[in-house]
Amino acid sequence: MGLKQDLLDAVTSAYVDTNPDGDSSNLPDTSDGSYAERLAHYQTEAIANFITQCEFTITQLKAPVVVEDLKTPEQPVNIKIETLLGDKAPILKTLKKIGEVIPGAGQVIDSLVDELEAAIRQAVRPLTKGGAVFKGFNISKDGQQGDGGGLISQGYVYIGEDPEALKSFDVTDTDGQRDFTTVKVFREDIEELL
Repeated sequence: MGLKQDLLDAVTSAYVDTNPDGDSSNLPDTSDGSYAERLAHYQTEAIANFITQCEFTITQLKAPVVVEDLKTPEQPVNIKIETLLGDKAPILKTLKKIGEVIPGAGQVIDSLVDELEAAIRQAVRPLTKGGAVFKGFNISKDGQQGDGGGLISQGYVYIGEDPEALKSFDVTDTDGQRDFTTVKVFREDIEELL
């Protein structure tokens, strides 16, 4: 049918409504080329032009987001002193045990080991801030580049009320799209087009 035919039917309906006792043979001419047909044609064009010039505003939108790629730069990593001293701990502990075995040398060796441990701590202290580098991520949803496996992520965009989680909306079918998306024309936005 279409808008033009609906407008022609409106002419006929308006005639019937305003002439309840009228003869149906006197219905307005709605054939091609008639005044009513031409009026309906131009009204259809006017309405189509109006709608295509309108700017619609999204007033409600909930939609999932797919992150296709994730890349991060390398990051400096701080290291605890205990981690840096980790491989030296058995040596220092063994030296202290040796001091316990040698009569009278325990305190001297303990003191020397403590000085050695302090010197090592001082030497590795600069490494505690940014002493290592964590390699940046370079992954994609299909796992085709960078560091291997596919990126698994989820999120959502919204206009209007925050849905709180992807589980609270589903826009994969027309019912969900109707429920969770809305586009409106605000009269003040189209005033100059009226």
